[in-house]
Amino acid sequence: MSEPRTGTGRVSASVVVPAHNEERVIGRLLSRIVSSGPDDTGAVFDVVVVCNGCKDRTAEVASSFGPGVRVLSTDIPSKINALRMGNAVTDVFPRIYVDADVEIDRAGLLALAEAVDGGGYLAAGPERVLDLAGSPWLVRAYYSVWSQLPVVSNGLIGRGVVAVSERGHQRIAALPDVVNDDLYLHRAFGPSERTVVRSARSMVHPPRKVADLLRRRARASMGNAEQSGSRAREESTASARAVAGILRREPAQAPAIAAFVAITLGGRLWGQARARRGGTPVWLRDNSSRA
Repeated sequence: MSEPRTGTGRVSASVVVPAHNEERVIGRLLSRIVSSGPDDTGAVFDVVVVCNGCKDRTAEVASSFGPGVRVLSTDIPSKINALRMGNAVTDVFPRIYVDADVEIDRAGLLALAEAVDGGGYLAAGPERVLDLAGSPWLVRAYYSVWSQLPVVSNGLIGRGVVAVSERGHQRIAALPDVVNDDLYLHRAFGPSERTVVRSARSMVHPPRKVADLLRRRARASMGNAEQSGSRAREESTASARAVAGILRREPAQAPAIAAFVAITLGGRLWGQARARRGGTPVWLRDNSSRA
């Protein structure tokens, strides 16, 4: 394990990337955020990739990016544990957590860092861009409704990238063993404490198959059940109202809403059935978006 590389510029932020069997996509991300030194953004990042439970070449691909990337490995296939390991080896703030299967560039990371470093926010996420090219109609219909839900459009969920200030990190440093880390991070900060930085764009790759979307929804449902409470009920009520509002404003969206409801309920039933059998959400992985 190498020490943080600062080069000739000030380290603008630390970037922690948990990666589980991501050899097909980790290079796509790292090629956008790693350089040999400060560029026109003036940014230098302490990038830490934590390979957790990998059975492929994720570590090798990440290491090929040279001293700009520190690579850690663990046999434990746990995103939360990977985030803890990344936190343990860097003391640089702001800290940005980036999923290995999304795309974001250096300028976007810097914009997020600035939002929580002097911008007054404890947490920030980028604008979400959904790459739905090649996805079947049911998947596209689902996301057309999902993206309009309040918790999705205004919160930190489903963006694949979350930046926190040092004070914000203190609030979430415990990182409990939850499956839905997005939801945990989102709920850790109030509306006035978090922001979406529109100048930062994260390309998110949804599933290419309906079955994979159902797997993802089942995993999310199991993760949501871990964090149920009054806030969960409020968010569920707000989401139901949002869906009803879409139908009132745009009756032509009824087929898309029906698809959204069917996939949401299908994923919930799958998750509940798996939980009753003692299954874990880790298995319910979407591989089609990583092609």
